[in-house]
Amino acid sequence: MRQTMTVFLPRRRFLHGVSAGMAIASLPRKSGTASQAAAEPMIIDCHAHIYGTDEKRYPTIEKPYRPPPGKGTLRHLRAEMKAAGVRYVTAIQTSTYYRWDNRFTSDSSRLNPDYMVGVVTLDPDDPKSPEKLKQHVLMNNVRGMRSIPAKSGRLDDPGVARLWKMAESLGIVINVLAGRQYRTQIEALAARHPQLRIVIDHCLNLQVGPTLEPTLTDIVALAKLPRAHAKLTFLPTGTKAPYPCRALHAACLQVIGAFGPDRCVWGSDFPCELWCPQISYADHLRIFSESLELEAEARRAILGETAYGLWFQPRK
Repeated sequence: MRQTMTVFLPRRRFLHGVSAGMAIASLPRKSGTASQAAAEPMIIDCHAHIYGTDEKRYPTIEKPYRPPPGKGTLRHLRAEMKAAGVRYVTAIQTSTYYRWDNRFTSDSSRLNPDYMVGVVTLDPDDPKSPEKLKQHVLMNNVRGMRSIPAKSGRLDDPGVARLWKMAESLGIVINVLAGRQYRTQIEALAARHPQLRIVIDHCLNLQVGPTLEPTLTDIVALAKLPRAHAKLTFLPTGTKAPYPCRALHAACLQVIGAFGPDRCVWGSDFPCELWCPQISYADHLRIFSESLELEAEARRAILGETAYGLWFQPRK
């Protein structure tokens, strides 16, 4: 049974409705795993993209989308986490840098299990992808897969369906990276995989402008899927405004109200210097720890408790 938590929604806003290379090896690694929960309340960053420094070992795609020099590395991530008090991180495969080559993400998550798990992205048109996913999960501390449409342009493509079936059998999480036009396909896939936990990355790309209200309608509709979760990373990416990105607070609170805090997670969009340069890592966290009008129990769930249950529980 889903736990019920209280979200403070300002009445006016609510009614308005709106590596194994050097980059890896040089970092200190501790014994133990990220599945060992700390006694005190924890903060978990559910959305970080990481970039290696050894491009011979981890070659990039032809025209990679690069972060500024020195940003996006594991060392940079650890420094940001330490300064902000973040305990664990979910590393999301950086497709704009490595495309289908998941080695840097999987090596990083395997070699740093004390604070990191990995989420890979696999080609839905490659018939070998389901088995690759299985090996990543069994060998590399990978706890999720980011799902994108196939070459057919469809999310309910047979190749995507095979990956979802494998993910469900492995007990991992599917992160869906898709826009609002895929809502009905997400619903259909979820119905076919009732035990699969699903996270909607960036809440279907909510952003300020003419698409805000229809996208908000669609993401709220997905809350009816009992195992769907909302990743609340869209505030600084959906507006060019600096901290606290107030133009999207009402939309964010409406999403939280629809899903409940126990089905919402926070992520930093690391490295912020690339993905949301008008805001810092610490300020992104402060939106949820201070600026959004939430009760303490809701903050704890969104900033760590929900994510721990999704990605960091001990594997059975």
